[in-house]
Amino acid sequence: MSKSRKSVAIIGGGPSALMAAAFLDTDKFDVTVYEKNKSLGRKFLVAGKGGFNLTHSEPIESMIGRYHPMLFLKNSLLNFSNKDLRNWFSQIGIETYIGSSNRVYPVDGIKPIEVLTAIVDFLKEKDVHLKFGYEWSNWKNDSIVFKNRIQIDPDFTIFALGGASWSVTGSNGNWIEIFKLNGYDVIPFQPANCAYEVNWSSDFINWNEGKPLKNISISCYGNSQLGEVVITQFGMEGNAIYALSNEIQKLLDTKGEATVLIDFKPTTELEVVLNKLNKSRHSKISDCLKRDLKLNNTQRGMLKTTLTREEFLNPKVLAKRIKGFPVTLIAAAPIDEAISTTGGIPLSAITDNFELKNRSNTFCIGEMLDWNAPTGGYLLQACFSLGVDLARKINQL
Repeated sequence: MSKSRKSVAIIGGGPSALMAAAFLDTDKFDVTVYEKNKSLGRKFLVAGKGGFNLTHSEPIESMIGRYHPMLFLKNSLLNFSNKDLRNWFSQIGIETYIGSSNRVYPVDGIKPIEVLTAIVDFLKEKDVHLKFGYEWSNWKNDSIVFKNRIQIDPDFTIFALGGASWSVTGSNGNWIEIFKLNGYDVIPFQPANCAYEVNWSSDFINWNEGKPLKNISISCYGNSQLGEVVITQFGMEGNAIYALSNEIQKLLDTKGEATVLIDFKPTTELEVVLNKLNKSRHSKISDCLKRDLKLNNTQRGMLKTTLTREEFLNPKVLAKRIKGFPVTLIAAAPIDEAISTTGGIPLSAITDNFELKNRSNTFCIGEMLDWNAPTGGYLLQACFSLGVDLARKINQL
């Protein structure tokens, strides 16, 4: 008689949970996903509304450096890379392509719900059980208790409960209170990949609200990011500022504000900018900025409203400001408006195998752990890789 399978309970139905279920050996384990909503992957689907990039195509060695802290995710990303992810999606019928931004998308015509359906169909073929309306409420000794009063005693438990942004999808982070009640030191959630507040002048925002700053670089706390941002009534939002969330939040926490420097011409050296200002054939500085340096109306307006007339007419001062325009950020957007969050379970609370140090056979993966990544496919890739990595570790037990 064959030995009965051990049971694995996966609490949560997001990307990390689904990939853990997909890669667990169901010949060896009886796998059940418990989701509190009526369907899986609600945040996964919402993420697809703005352009469904599943990962990024840059070399995995470079990709690893995008994460904070880098070493925590290194092995997971190497063990299940962006190339591995694309190959797996192809195997389940989801072909992908690399876009002009080097982000990876499903081929034209494949909608987010079709990607999720392909994953779910794969799970069903593997005989993974899916249960809905199961919201975890606490432990009772070693048992898992749900709000519907059902209690289970799995051999292994995987928590993949997500962060605290986009509460409309059910991702509200309320589970953190249960961990606190059970004696865990948790880190309060903070917004990441979000807009940041700037105290723009009313005149400036009246003329420039909604205007983009494209092909710029923003630097903060020793790191820089190429990309673009949009000027908003609240402040600034966009991939160039999102990618610096980790550095910005550190300054907001310690100093109450964060000054970032915007380079309007990141591919042009300071000396070249200065030379163009000095040798322009245009009699007006504004014409030189527009025609020689290709600065848009918003960029020129930012320079004019923050420099005195004497400074604006001084090529050395102006060139330096073009290459390093300071903007003071005074707050992050509300957490529910953020794309992702940091905080949750500290990495010091888990082993290298993602197991809680004081609760055996209980694992935590995904955004409920305290790590950070920029948008552009990096967040999803890390969640996918964490799920696969843990599944493979459990398969070896």
